[in-house]
Amino acid sequence: MALIYKIIDADLWQTAQSQNVFKGAGIDLKDGYIHLSTADQVQQTARLHFAGQENLMIFALDSETTAHKLKWEASRGGQLFPHIYGVIEISEVIWAKPLPWNGTAHVFPVEAV
Repeated sequence: MALIYKIIDADLWQTAQSQNVFKGAGIDLKDGYIHLSTADQVQQTARLHFAGQENLMIFALDSETTAHKLKWEASRGGQLFPHIYGVIEISEVIWAKPLPWNGTAHVFPVEAV
């Protein structure tokens, strides 16, 4: 199983859970797709886009079971990033964990490193 990841605000995660669907964060809604990262990309995504932010969650999806809705598109320096044009059903989420800030960097759960 190859996991892909999404970092979001914990309050947004709670809303998604209550609605059984994740429709996207602000940047996702603006861009028209849900931004995701691979295991090799997620820590850099956190550094570039979430540095210093607290109250975050990270959740994982199986790229194989969501392959039908994934589109791999070039971004940072030509790297291919997974995107979902649509929504993520909470039932598709493999796990979700807090992503705490330790004052220097985010501390990733062992499942994501």
